[in-house]
Amino acid sequence: MKWKLTGRYLISILTIVMIVLIVNTLILIGTIIYYHTNDIDDVGSDSAESFTRDFSSYMALENGEPVISEDGRQALESYGAWLQILDSDGHVVSSYLAPDTASSNYSPMEIVHKYKYMDDEFNTYFVGEYKDFSYIVGIYDSDERRFVFTWDVLSIFTYALNALLAIVIVNLIITILIGIVFSSVLTKPVNAMIERISQLKQRNFQAHPPTSVGIYKPVFSNLNEVSNTLKKHEEERQKLEKMRDEWISNVSHDIKTPLASIRGYAELLRDDSVSHEERLDYASVIERQSIYMKDLLDDFNLTMRLRNQEMPLHLQETRMETFVKEVLIDLLNDPQFRDDDISFFSEAPDLILSIDRHLMKRALLNFIYNALIHNDDTVSVIVTIREQDLTIEDNGKGIQGDLDQVFDRYYRGTNTKNSKGTGLGMAIARDIIEAHGAKVKLESEVGKGTFVTVSYQGSS
Repeated sequence: MKWKLTGRYLISILTIVMIVLIVNTLILIGTIIYYHTNDIDDVGSDSAESFTRDFSSYMALENGEPVISEDGRQALESYGAWLQILDSDGHVVSSYLAPDTASSNYSPMEIVHKYKYMDDEFNTYFVGEYKDFSYIVGIYDSDERRFVFTWDVLSIFTYALNALLAIVIVNLIITILIGIVFSSVLTKPVNAMIERISQLKQRNFQAHPPTSVGIYKPVFSNLNEVSNTLKKHEEERQKLEKMRDEWISNVSHDIKTPLASIRGYAELLRDDSVSHEERLDYASVIERQSIYMKDLLDDFNLTMRLRNQEMPLHLQETRMETFVKEVLIDLLNDPQFRDDDISFFSEAPDLILSIDRHLMKRALLNFIYNALIHNDDTVSVIVTIREQDLTIEDNGKGIQGDLDQVFDRYYRGTNTKNSKGTGLGMAIARDIIEAHGAKVKLESEVGKGTFVTVSYQGSS
């Protein structure tokens, strides 16, 4: 994988370089062709060469002889130049500002020589043509120089081709070297990221220190954060699977017992020797066991819906003091609890909260049931309402050693002697409280009792 990435980056760099070379070559060739086909001169418009070529505009013929206009004279003076006009035989027929040392007759060879080179007085010569006459313009100490080159076109083309080939080869070698270094540096963290993601796919959530301190450092930091999050989710998943397996095991065991009773008493009911009173007792047992199974399945359905946040809340504005009083009155009207010691105090008579009355009643009763059922008959329970919270306190035996697991789903404490219930009561109560945006906290001390606090300050 590492070498594949390196090769791809290298090929990308080489492709870019080749495109640049090809484009530059095409631009160079196109420029040469353009200048050649359009006969564009590279001499500037203000150069002495241009001045000489355009000077013919200042000349005219009078009686067959060339003369210079006044503007032409001024142009020569301002340019610092002098002028000689020659006939077809090279004789000087007219001059202006020419030095005394200037020749009065020029052969064709001399004209060519002067055009190519400067003389001993550092005059630079330029040649122009007007009608049947030619003229020489001399400029003292001109900054312009003329160089003559001689070349073989075929040799120049061969040399240019070889030079271009050498440039391409050198550029490719440099590009390959730079590309290898660049690709190695670039692909190393990319390869590390791919390996890290592969590890996450294989559920290896061990965090690694960042292998890069450049632009990839945030990427590796985020991968570590993802790893930590996935690790927590995996731990939570394993925990939930363990609790689910334990719950299924407990529920399977709990269902087998009432099913066995229902089956056994149903077989007895078919016996003709059973009296009417016994039939009524058997029917009562079957009804009680079927109700228990229904409650078990209802609790299972409720805890699953709460767990997946699929339980809609039917919220109502409720005065909490009146609501809790009604819950306690209903509880004390139950023959099972009519003789229990339950006290109620309110420090917030005007407290109004938006709650689902049915679910909140279920949660509070679950807390109170645990205080009454899992303690001796002499236990006292105190329910108190305040502006910030609601507390349920008992002076019972307390919870022995498993306080952190009380709110786990499907859990039953080791000091629980009463086998009634589905083991979901405390988990359901906690989920209902948190669904309302509140928090529940449990404190307990062996031999002194248990203290449950429902904090609803800030909840809707």
